[in-house]
Amino acid sequence: MHRRAFLHQSASLSLGAGLTMTVPLSAAEPTLQEFEAKQAARRKELWALLGDLPEPRAPKAKVIKTDKHDGFTLEHLELDLNGIEAVPAYLLIPDKRAKQAPGLLYIHAHGGTYGLGKEELILGRKVLPAYAPVCAAKGLVTLAIDSWCFSARKHEENGSQGEWDAFKLMLWKGQLLWGMMMFDEVQALTYLAGRPEVDAKRLGAFGLSMGATKAWWLAALDPRVRLCVDLCCLTDFEELIKIRNLKGHGIYYYVPKLLKHFQAHDINALIAPRPRLSLNGRKDLLTPPAGVERIRDHVLPLYAKYGRKDDCRIELFECGHEETPEMRKLVLESFDKYLT
Repeated sequence: MHRRAFLHQSASLSLGAGLTMTVPLSAAEPTLQEFEAKQAARRKELWALLGDLPEPRAPKAKVIKTDKHDGFTLEHLELDLNGIEAVPAYLLIPDKRAKQAPGLLYIHAHGGTYGLGKEELILGRKVLPAYAPVCAAKGLVTLAIDSWCFSARKHEENGSQGEWDAFKLMLWKGQLLWGMMMFDEVQALTYLAGRPEVDAKRLGAFGLSMGATKAWWLAALDPRVRLCVDLCCLTDFEELIKIRNLKGHGIYYYVPKLLKHFQAHDINALIAPRPRLSLNGRKDLLTPPAGVERIRDHVLPLYAKYGRKDDCRIELFECGHEETPEMRKLVLESFDKYLT
């Protein structure tokens, strides 16, 4: 960091009758370069909280089968992302797309629906109409993977029990379920960026609920994410504690010692000044509105200083844990503006 960042400036204040006094001013604002250096250091600090992770590896893929749908081809893949277990995935390739098309990592929700993972891209869910037609129409090459404990990675008939077992076993091994989840998403982004159809400089991350939390953590941890779109899970930790709703989030959500190092607004600050759209419901107890506003008020000034204030929109709607038509409209506009 440059020496200037540690210096305090001063100014002379007239007191009348020819008297003056010296008043220290606040330290000079960090330059963009200094701000980015601090972000890089904080990313390392955040990664260090996520347990013992596998060594990054070049992702490999096996094509299981290919289906033709209206407007796109769907590759059924088996990915080697972590060296521990295979990761089933869908890759949606639009019929109409640029030669070097934008890529989108679609991250599925939780909702206790352990049988529904990557399939959410095609099927949607009650609170989220399917995004496959949208991705095809927008020319987005879209990758969706099964998260640990979901769909083809659901190793117990009782999905909840399987998730708890995975969490406990990983703790014994020095791992953390959330860390392993995020590792897989970063590796999936690497695979997506390496596809010949994809422009690696135009990568987005999208998700609702658990997928939303993963999306903003991913964007915070990995600067390759050009656009982060998260729906219904921008949760301020202290506000969640205040309303006594820790039970609202699954066991996967909790990271040991996190609050000694980061609040939610600190993690979200690592996304700035890259484009960001976060849409949440005022009636959603998973993401208390006062906390959404706290995060918004922390990160918006960073966009004003180091980027463009208009590139960050954090909004609240009169709804619960769901995507409304108005939200969908804003999501599509963000895809148009920043990816396509």
